[in-house]
Amino acid sequence: MENFDVLIIGAGVSGVGMACALSTECPSKTYAILERRERLGGTWDLFDYPGVRSDSDMLTYGYRFRPWQDAKVLAAGQTIRDYLAETAKEYGVDRHIRYGLKISRADWSQTQRRWTVTAISEASGETRRFSCAQLVMSTGYYNYDAGYTPAFPGIGRFAGEVVHPQHWPKDIELGGKRVVVVGSGATAITLVPNLARLAAHVTMLQRSPTYVLSVPSRDALTEKLSRIMPRRWAFALARRRNTALAGWIYKASRKWPHKMRNFLIAQAGKHLGSTADMAHFTPAYMPWDQRLCIVPDADLFKALRSGKASVVTDHIAGFDGTKIVLRSGAELEADVLITATGLNVQVFGGTEIFVDGERYEPRQHMLYKGVLLEGLPNFAWIVGYTNLSWTLKSDLAASYLCRLYKHMDDTSSAVFRARDEHGCRLEESVMGNLTSGYITRAKDAMPRQGRQAPWRVTHHYPSDKVTLLDDAVDDGILSFERQQQEVCTR
Repeated sequence: MENFDVLIIGAGVSGVGMACALSTECPSKTYAILERRERLGGTWDLFDYPGVRSDSDMLTYGYRFRPWQDAKVLAAGQTIRDYLAETAKEYGVDRHIRYGLKISRADWSQTQRRWTVTAISEASGETRRFSCAQLVMSTGYYNYDAGYTPAFPGIGRFAGEVVHPQHWPKDIELGGKRVVVVGSGATAITLVPNLARLAAHVTMLQRSPTYVLSVPSRDALTEKLSRIMPRRWAFALARRRNTALAGWIYKASRKWPHKMRNFLIAQAGKHLGSTADMAHFTPAYMPWDQRLCIVPDADLFKALRSGKASVVTDHIAGFDGTKIVLRSGAELEADVLITATGLNVQVFGGTEIFVDGERYEPRQHMLYKGVLLEGLPNFAWIVGYTNLSWTLKSDLAASYLCRLYKHMDDTSSAVFRARDEHGCRLEESVMGNLTSGYITRAKDAMPRQGRQAPWRVTHHYPSDKVTLLDDAVDDGILSFERQQQEVCTR
């Protein structure tokens, strides 16, 4: 068994960021990253469908400690993976990654005050075990094995090919094909304009519309500023600007939902033209009840205006050969059906958690400061924002954990636990009041949140900066066990 101070599960955006924070802020700590795939990158190594890209602007998606310095706002998936790989190499993190290991369970021993992590080598079937004082889950929150596909009635009678974007076949041929993309989220609106360049025609079949906002593909202002000031200054300014702007859009959507609704629909209408049927871009919900979808340079709207793509709002009633029969009675001809219908949420990457032999159920506990689990010793879960760039939150979480580890060293503490002494727990998921399908389906699996700080998940970057980077680590809610088993708490 190999022993480490810190074990990080997952070598995606969060895991690489956490390891970089350890290497700079806690250089004396020994650590390893256990990654199931054969390369780092997480999401950006898994997804390989045409046009896969970020749906957050890269100036805020890039790491705080290694800012993104390309004026392209929404970067391609491979470009992001390359950025992660370069970051890992620059900080020496790549030397600490163990690939091909599927984590099956993690066991906490109060006697030893350590975690034992059990992993399976997927290549050989060998079982391996690792020990650590601190365990950090950086696995995101969805299942890499299978995306979500609803039970379409009569799908067995469909004569064409069915593809889920999470497992895109490398040998698929779309030239001259009639393609129907089912869905209206970020994956669907990315696929449609890219597939329209390949297929005879692409139809986006949605059950309900989504708010879609076009942004320029390049940040022209930052490009100009970088010619008259140091490049790092220009991009640092742009990062702060975009962080504030994204936060403002979210806040405005909550404070003035009808005004933001009218604005977003009007913007879509300008790109689609006066003859467009705006019913396909007029959602029944208010902005940011679900994630806002972003497209670069109006590419989706251009594909629709060109006639190479179209939108249908309806429900699937059945199939007949190459025909998709809709609830309205209409039919769509399709050679290929792409189910861009979402993700399956999975907490901790499917790892089973045990504390002294007793199973720990995340859905029965709260999240503390958006990072630690109630009552779970020496354990952290790095989850990014749903309303801002993921990395804004994962950066803060990694720095907070380093502060916590240094505090423990300074006070000779061996164990921490977050305890709710005031009955703050609510039955609300940490994902808040978003109504996106994947979030609604997962509400019973996710940890809970409380009615007040530090158990309330804010999804608010400015306040999280204060909570995680400035507020005292020892706040009277975290309890600490010293090396001699003395409990230190207020």
